[in-house]
Amino acid sequence: MRALLVTHGTRGDVQPFLALAVALRERGHEAVLAAPGSFAQAASEHGVDFAPLDEGPNRLMDDPVVREAIDGGYRGVRGKVTAVRTARRIKPLMGVVLRDVGEVARRSRADVVVHSPSLPAQHAAEVLGVPAVLVALQPGWVPTGAFPCPMVPLPRLPRFLNRASYLTVSATLRTFSGIATAWRTADLGLPRRRGSHDVLHDPSGHDRLVLQAFSRHVTPVDPGWPESVRTTGFWYLPTAPRWSPPDRLRRFLDDGPAPVYIGFGSMADRDSSRTTTMVTEAVRRAGVRAVLATGWGGATPDTDGVLVIDQAPHDWLLPRMSAVVHHGGGGTTGAALAAGLPQVVCPFVADQPHWADRMHAAGVAPPPVRQRHLTADLLTTALTATSHTGMRDRAGRLGRRIRAENGVTTAVDALEGIT
Repeated sequence: MRALLVTHGTRGDVQPFLALAVALRERGHEAVLAAPGSFAQAASEHGVDFAPLDEGPNRLMDDPVVREAIDGGYRGVRGKVTAVRTARRIKPLMGVVLRDVGEVARRSRADVVVHSPSLPAQHAAEVLGVPAVLVALQPGWVPTGAFPCPMVPLPRLPRFLNRASYLTVSATLRTFSGIATAWRTADLGLPRRRGSHDVLHDPSGHDRLVLQAFSRHVTPVDPGWPESVRTTGFWYLPTAPRWSPPDRLRRFLDDGPAPVYIGFGSMADRDSSRTTTMVTEAVRRAGVRAVLATGWGGATPDTDGVLVIDQAPHDWLLPRMSAVVHHGGGGTTGAALAAGLPQVVCPFVADQPHWADRMHAAGVAPPPVRQRHLTADLLTTALTATSHTGMRDRAGRLGRRIRAENGVTTAVDALEGIT
């Protein structure tokens, strides 16, 4: 099998696809990962064939309008205005990314196109005459009447309105249908077709395979979904073969009790001084040590009891921690679950509030604290809560169930079944 894997976004959007590429190669298949060019090194470290895409909307991470959307979310009239302004900035950038996807697809000789909802690569699969497979890294893409859309912050709804709540997600995809149609017709040479933007059904109206790369143990699934919807478990990327921890990290781990991991992901506030001050104060009050992963190149100086790093592979680092403080991205949530650790979740936007709520509901995290509300006092209280025996026991039990799923292997099994 030759698989073309297409995704875009930040590390949390790309790393699961990199994990799938590694798993496919280990089963004797060929896989090409098409993702933003900034991930070329990560692909190389894992020996994965890589096709760079334009950075596209990633260029806007420091744009004031986009930062407002991330920091404040889309709420009220102001939120709607911010959403419209953000979409206007994103659309032309997405057009460049789609052009690159078309070029990569033509060269790929792929037997299957596996893609995230962020890119309508089903059109590329159609021009190649091969199946398209959707990868959902969070729930909310497959409608059901069993529960409301987890991605939409709505008050409790009557059951008969559950399915309607998923229209918000499909409306988000329709925002970019004009650019997708232009790419489909002008670049790919395909005719306009009713339903061409439907990521869940092929041109004949049959259900496409949907791989939900998360665990049924922590988020609801509908047992009535068709066989084409597979909830596999989280997809974990193993540590790169040639990676080794810096000496300063090893020394810090050896010099005292297991520290707390603190990392707020790619969308975190870039005020490293404020973050470090808050973390240092909370760590001191809670009587713990911490590894602070900034993602900013390690420019922030270490302080007493806090080691600052750029990043380290979660599967190596987290099992050496005592708890995990994070932003609620699906990848970090899954890694913390697999490590069997208590969590403190401080979400920003998108699917992060969902994972924050699910961790609290599972009893492995105290109530979530929105990132914009986080203070040293609140972080101290949350860190103290993670030391409770009951929470640690629940995290350990849930971790064993999560690890047993082996989600990426299940995903490869499913892909082998359709090619």
